[in-house]
Amino acid sequence: MASTSPSLSVAVLGAGAVGCYYGGMLARAGHRVTLIGRPQHIRAIQANGLRMQTLSFDESVPLAASTEASAVAGADLVLFAVKSPDTETAGAQLRPHLAPGAVVLCLQNGVDNAERLRAVLPGVSVAAAVVYVATEMAGPGHLRHHGRGELVIEPSPRSDTVAQALISAGVPTMISDNVRGALWAKLILNCAYNALSAVSRLPYGELVQRPGVRDVMRDAVDECCAVAAADGVTLPGDVDAAVRLIAETMPTQFSSTAQDLMRGKPSEIDHLNGFIVRRGAALGVPTPANRVLWAVVKLAEGAAAS
Repeated sequence: MASTSPSLSVAVLGAGAVGCYYGGMLARAGHRVTLIGRPQHIRAIQANGLRMQTLSFDESVPLAASTEASAVAGADLVLFAVKSPDTETAGAQLRPHLAPGAVVLCLQNGVDNAERLRAVLPGVSVAAAVVYVATEMAGPGHLRHHGRGELVIEPSPRSDTVAQALISAGVPTMISDNVRGALWAKLILNCAYNALSAVSRLPYGELVQRPGVRDVMRDAVDECCAVAAADGVTLPGDVDAAVRLIAETMPTQFSSTAQDLMRGKPSEIDHLNGFIVRRGAALGVPTPANRVLWAVVKLAEGAAAS
């Protein structure tokens, strides 16, 4: 699939499921892409390319791959897809190697990663993005796509160029002046689904059929909306409809939190339900449902680590 936009040099820092999907789509469209990630995935990609098993194609996409942050050198666009707890550390590793004028696009969960990244990359064009894609790494160098794939990105000096490259690569992309609201709307989806999928080890479609689950999700979403309102956030669209749509459009997807726990890895729950709990406390908004969801995931993390 050849792109009609100018060819870009792209680096993906944090080449997990999300980074590999968007990096792979850009590589497939003819852009020069380097994935930077964990050794087991990088070795497989170097040997055989990135296997992209999506809803519309299943093929191996050749691209460059490295385990070193220095591989971002010369990139026009950096897709920043590390886990939220690693934002500052990864940003500091990135800083010495960034090309002048490079754009760093944050493809992360949570609402404050771009702000945190700007603090460690002063003078760099950092743009937040809201990611709506269901993916997993099914094995070393093997990406499995379960649905969707669109992005909402905030305005920056090169947003039009980045958006056109993504659109030409088959990634629906919109530039929005309310990315803060869109990030919060995505956070609310994560707060509704991630912890419950993790503790039950169920994909979204099965999860919502279990007794009491929709009521718990409703309580968590109501709290999130109350915190957002207290924080002056304008939420776009119909939040309730968006929550329902996730189970309908991604029925086979396990949350990223569930995938982390099943692999014995720390999750991002502190930046999801945990963020709502902290922000609610600061703003005087009670968040008991989100506190319970945060606490049970923390308990599961501790059990997996012991």
